Amino acid sequence: METIDQSKGDAIERIARLAEARQTHTLVVGLPIRMDGSEGSSAAKVRAFAGLLRERIPTIPLVFVDETLTTSTAASKLREAGRNARQQKAIIDQAAAVEILNLWMGEIE
Repeated sequence: METIDQSKGDAIERIARLAEARQTHTLVVGLPIRMDGSEGSSAAKVRAFAGLLRERIPTIPLVFVDETLTTSTAASKLREAGRNARQQKAIIDQAAAVEILNLWMGEIE
């Protein structure tokens, strides 16, 4: 799984190229929901980014998945696999993305 850092280039274009190359059927976007169920400024930024993504790739459905606690879950699983905090740093975003996809897959079953 590849995570894309928005600060290092055009993330929208990179995602579009990957989606085309991998014949993606659905774009799954983690939405940061607060513990009380509300959306804050981070969720607004994600929704704005997703809007740009929809404009660039209008033919692929885009779904939001509540990403609450996915980083914590991913960190726990990495610890169980023997990774310490320093080792987790490089892969935590990827592991959290896997958790988001697992949540989405559980919703569609």
